[in-house]
Amino acid sequence: MVEIEIDGKKVEVQEGTMVLEAANKVGTYIPHFCYHKKLSIAANCRMCLVEVEKAPKPLPACATPVTPGMIVRSHSDKAINAQKGVMEFLLINHPLDCPICDQGGECQLQDLAVGYGGSSSRYEEEKRVVVPKDPGPLISMKEMSRCIHCTRCVRFGQEVAGVMELGMLGRGEHSEITTFVGKTVSSELSGNMIDLCPVGAILSKPFRYKARTWELSRRKSVSPHDGLGSNLQVQVKGGKVMRVLPLENEDVNECWLTDKDRFAYEGLDSADRLTKPMIKQGGEWQETEWQTALEYVAHGLRNIRHEHGADAVAALAAPYSTLEELTLLQKIVRGLGSENIDFRLRQSDFALDGKVTPWLGMPIAEISQLNRVFVIGSFFRKDQPLLAARIRQSVIKRDAQLNVLHATDDDLAIPVANKIIRAPSTWLAALGEVVAAVAQAKNIGAPAGFENIQPSAEAKGTAASLLSGESKAVFLGNAAAQHPQASELHAAAQWIAQTTAAKFGYLTEAANTVGGYIAKALPSNGANALQFFDQPRKAYLLLNAEPEFDCFDPLVARAALEQAEMVVALSPYKHALDYADVLLPIAPFTETAGTFVNCEGRAQSFNGTVKPLGDARPGWKVLRVLGNLLELQGFDYEASEAIRNEVLGAANLADVNLQSRLNNFADLQPQMVQGGGAGQLERIADVPIYFSDAIARRSPPLQMTPDAAAPKAWISPVLARQMDISDGMQVRVTQGQGSAVVAAGIDPKLPETVVRLATSHESTKSLGGMFGAVSVEKV
Repeated sequence: MVEIEIDGKKVEVQEGTMVLEAANKVGTYIPHFCYHKKLSIAANCRMCLVEVEKAPKPLPACATPVTPGMIVRSHSDKAINAQKGVMEFLLINHPLDCPICDQGGECQLQDLAVGYGGSSSRYEEEKRVVVPKDPGPLISMKEMSRCIHCTRCVRFGQEVAGVMELGMLGRGEHSEITTFVGKTVSSELSGNMIDLCPVGAILSKPFRYKARTWELSRRKSVSPHDGLGSNLQVQVKGGKVMRVLPLENEDVNECWLTDKDRFAYEGLDSADRLTKPMIKQGGEWQETEWQTALEYVAHGLRNIRHEHGADAVAALAAPYSTLEELTLLQKIVRGLGSENIDFRLRQSDFALDGKVTPWLGMPIAEISQLNRVFVIGSFFRKDQPLLAARIRQSVIKRDAQLNVLHATDDDLAIPVANKIIRAPSTWLAALGEVVAAVAQAKNIGAPAGFENIQPSAEAKGTAASLLSGESKAVFLGNAAAQHPQASELHAAAQWIAQTTAAKFGYLTEAANTVGGYIAKALPSNGANALQFFDQPRKAYLLLNAEPEFDCFDPLVARAALEQAEMVVALSPYKHALDYADVLLPIAPFTETAGTFVNCEGRAQSFNGTVKPLGDARPGWKVLRVLGNLLELQGFDYEASEAIRNEVLGAANLADVNLQSRLNNFADLQPQMVQGGGAGQLERIADVPIYFSDAIARRSPPLQMTPDAAAPKAWISPVLARQMDISDGMQVRVTQGQGSAVVAAGIDPKLPETVVRLATSHESTKSLGGMFGAVSVEKV
């Protein structure tokens, strides 16, 4: 430790600490623009100049390391004059257009100019003008004349997002921040550049000119869009969500947000919003009152139970439904005498039911400390952007090693130590090679069936990597959890984790995937989500679920729903119009109170930020009234907190430890099970980042990004040559009873027998499961 003095206050800090960080520790504010605690030091704005005793001139506090006995003066005449000189230079070319600037009221330059700027300028020359840029639908760079060249946006792209999408051209006053020629900014984390920009140069394009910061009221909330549970600051004007910003939480999302978390709010006021209950009469949709609609539903459910038995009733919930909604839904289904309730809509192997309650297996914050990671079956960068960012930081800054087993060799924007890229049907065999390599390296016996496997060089590299680290983890991604051999993959991955002394967990899919287990919104001995459709039921309750986009096999789901006697859709949006009988408008996360349990088992509650639109009602209230109309016990709740407290067992979230209820370890020995036909074409289906849930699917700015482009059927160059298919050509992909015509794409990194074709999209909802045999032909 080193002791220094700042403005008369003594402080002890770690050797190597910069003066600015030491000043923060004693509560002394030093003005700055380019410094940011999460980015590397650039020292190019010079606003943080301070006087250091015995130094001949002022030094930048952000880039000056402390030395024993150093005496720093941040508010001396010498320091203040230096800072005022820097501010004068910064304002020479600044357009000073604060009255029309969206950053007005929350602008660092504006704030500091009050204290350090002059009342007039000595410079009367013409100010420079910078040509506006168009970096895409999410961020606006129309006013780049305001840029002060702090390079925060450039450093963020390189260091956190892993993609250098912005850079600086020119020198002196000809310097400008720009995109690469003809390129848009398309990183899944690009919106963070808006927060980082200390002036009004980079702005939110959807929010631009919508409101001033002082007109907005602020509410805390939690993101429903992925398993991380990012903390949000929702900003509201006139009963409408105007903007979403990150709420800093170092243990969850740090100070970042994904673009999906940041811009999906634009889908909340979609033209698709359902604002009144609707009943289909004689094939025509008619608006009605809540009492009529709920009595109609209760009467229909009683009739179906009476005529076909309780097992004819099934309920499916999207895994971003709140803990309270899932709890009441399962109580209704069980109150009717059925066990047919499930939220695992994209899962296809349920052999682990009752054996595991999947979660991350460790706190999110500890991911940054890992130095060996093995990710199995995950479109990691798009499925979990902020977890990927944490691992990216570990690999870049701490020489950690990332190992991957997957069917596609996507650019993760992370250096990868070992890649095993195989067809999905051979993932278990590939994992078997890693099992064998670990056993050989440790000189122990491999599990039965794995003794004679000859590991590949990649498998040996992965095993060596996992055996060499101190802090390590094995993670199963969404594609592994959705795989038809998920339980066998789990058993092999669990053996690898236990044998290499690694943590073991799941990169869970949605905001409340873990909460679904806590709420018991899954069958204890009934049918599962896949069987609800394979063996069609007579009545379906759909909570936030849009089966054509959210289910493993949309074709089978659609057929089952069309034959049902009653389909009730509880949703914020109009959908299922051709097969549903009742539409009940429930509130999205911004209009209701609720709780999400994120991937690390952290329960996070939130309140509504705006009133429900039209006649929409919070989902838990709708389900409570339905339970009362069905004369079921245990539906006397006055507030959502009462439901939460009952499920979690405590009124104070700080007293809740859900990790003791979660478990990734099953009493299973890994077994080699053959899968897939040799040489047969098979599908791998990703869920595109902006099609993963109903709100994101309806957000216009997200739907204009490259990530929301219509899916292509990606094939290998070998297959393209065999079939004489060129890039962009229309092809028909057939799977089971369904087919879809899409454009072909050629990916040289794909295995020869793999066809990559996304699910959850209008153009592919006529296809079967996310995995399985497919055929491709030219149209």
